[in-house]
Amino acid sequence: MTSEMVAPTWMHTRISAEQYDSWSEEQCAGIEIVDGTVVVTPSASKRHNRPARILANALDAAAGPDWNADTDFDVRLQDVPLTNRRPDVVVHRAETIDITPTRPEHVLLVAEIVSPGSETTDRVVKVDQYAKAGIPFYWRIEQAPTGVPIVYTYVLDPATKAYRDGEMFTGVIKAAAPFYVAVDLGTV
Repeated sequence: MTSEMVAPTWMHTRISAEQYDSWSEEQCAGIEIVDGTVVVTPSASKRHNRPARILANALDAAAGPDWNADTDFDVRLQDVPLTNRRPDVVVHRAETIDITPTRPEHVLLVAEIVSPGSETTDRVVKVDQYAKAGIPFYWRIEQAPTGVPIVYTYVLDPATKAYRDGEMFTGVIKAAAPFYVAVDLGTV
């Protein structure tokens, strides 16, 4: 069996922003584009999706009318080469809900739930990409062996375009600038 039989030919060529924008939602589901190359991500487990949903619901409720929190939401980090990420949770300006693509300037916070296989990407690669794009806040949620999530927060230093460490929480998220949220992620 050849790789052509496993993956469509479009996965072997560089994808432009115009090409990606012409694809259907079904074609875009479960993929990210990094430096013009399609990256297929496996379907997330229930253990992965649950804290993302809980966090998005809490952030959405705390954000008020000016901000929305969503899951399964594309963020266009750059057009050339195309880098389009799909963070686990995105907090974005409410008035930009119908603007496509969602750009970093529309986004306040992105959160990634670390899963087996995504450790390096979520701890190193995405941190750098989100910082360079200018997204003010990055949260990384680790699912500890005890079952209690650990939340690492990062705040962008606009001068260096790098994140500095924020607070670390276990199980309870206490604050999210510029709004306050308290949510018990519990043992998931």
